[in-house]
Amino acid sequence: MDLFRTKSVEQSIAETEEPEHRLKKNLGALDLTIFGVGVIIGAGIFVYTGLVAATNAGPAIALSFLIAGLACALAALCYAEFASTVPVAGSAYTFSYATFGELVAWIIGWDLVLEFTVGASALAAGFSGYLQNVLEGTPLEIPASLASAGDGIVNLPAVVISLLVAAVLIGGIKLSSRINQVIVAIKLGVVALVIIMGIGYIKTANYTPFIPPSQPTGGAEGGFWKSPLITSIFGMEPAVFGIGGVIAGAAIVFFAFIGFDVVATTAEETKNPQRDVPIGILGSLAIVTVLYIAVCFVITGMQSYDTIDPNDPAPLATAFDKAGVEWIGNIIAVGATIGLTVVVLILMMGQTRVAFAMARDGLLPTSLAKVHPTFGTPYRLTAITGIGVALLSGFVDFATLGDLVSIGTLFAFVLVSVGVLVLRRTRPDLPRAFRTPAVGVVATLSVLLCFYLMLNLIGETWVRFGVWMAIGLVVYFAYGRSHSRLGRGELAGTVREDATT
Repeated sequence: MDLFRTKSVEQSIAETEEPEHRLKKNLGALDLTIFGVGVIIGAGIFVYTGLVAATNAGPAIALSFLIAGLACALAALCYAEFASTVPVAGSAYTFSYATFGELVAWIIGWDLVLEFTVGASALAAGFSGYLQNVLEGTPLEIPASLASAGDGIVNLPAVVISLLVAAVLIGGIKLSSRINQVIVAIKLGVVALVIIMGIGYIKTANYTPFIPPSQPTGGAEGGFWKSPLITSIFGMEPAVFGIGGVIAGAAIVFFAFIGFDVVATTAEETKNPQRDVPIGILGSLAIVTVLYIAVCFVITGMQSYDTIDPNDPAPLATAFDKAGVEWIGNIIAVGATIGLTVVVLILMMGQTRVAFAMARDGLLPTSLAKVHPTFGTPYRLTAITGIGVALLSGFVDFATLGDLVSIGTLFAFVLVSVGVLVLRRTRPDLPRAFRTPAVGVVATLSVLLCFYLMLNLIGETWVRFGVWMAIGLVVYFAYGRSHSRLGRGELAGTVREDATT
């Protein structure tokens, strides 16, 4: 069937040289590592530490982050090989096109749209929460009706930051990189402040019990919609805390690690992608995992997990406020507010690069893949993405957005991990600047762990994910399949190869 026609790696690379679709190569290994650190350190650590500690894992949230980080590390090794082999914009979408075929590539591309667009929206909402903390009690305090999608009419700060970020992205990847470097320095300073200053306020009694005893959720919380899917499948009693709570917490805080795969989407704009992309992916992930675990130990040591408000949009700042050092809390709030802007920026950039690759292939309107004559950026897609993120962040609450991002990211990781094995078998001749060590073991463990984490997300999230993917299939069969450049034989630079079946 032509649904599984594949596009060769050589063809994908050749299409990057089409003048109207060519992206500027401005990025190096340092840029990519900073991009990775910049996008990973975001609302996950600034917001989810309090939420998951209070509702799922207690002090053992550090283990939740460790489990999530392990899943990411396994997938990152697979991503690094793919990105060094296929240095083309589009990340897992492009990789899947070369291994599984067009239909699966479309599915993963549609999934990445969910991950990056909804992720940027969630981070914009997280930015709004910290901004409100900063402005509270001042003449600039944001009215409740304009501060939240859940309790008010619209989350206005989230809308504004989304549109501003889109404008910066249109201005060029190098401009975005320079802004990112400055903000990442601020953000790392905030994280360092939390760790260094927080150590002095730790009470070891708060670590007991480290893994709180398992507790049934009870009442309506035990229904399919609000329970991890795995409990519904196996008829288990829904519960929080305990080992199950730690694992469920890992599935939730997985959101904190999203973004390292954005580095793979910039391969086409990297000067030496075969060397620099693996460095950026693995280096940024290693840095933030250590920082995350350290922050978890500090925050749960400063205050007992059962006194943390799960609805607090700024838990790190609140921890210092309660310790009587409000000036530190204020610095954290300001730093987090600034820092979250760059996460919105990088996730939106990832979305535009994936959609750019899909449009260049004809699966989306090719007019969307036009780059700006001066800035060399996909400005049409960037503008559309900015408006979409603004609407989502303005009218959908943070928790709903975060869970959707986690399931979309995990699904992408599963396909990439399988794909690296497939490409090893089908194209062993391809030059690979980076090779995943013990690839059979690493890729298999990545698939199993990521899928298990997916099962620990609630039924409501699975239903929303299923609906989104169903919409994607409708779009593909209604438009993408018939407009595919590969299907029409419109290849750049090479003669069309026979489609595989």
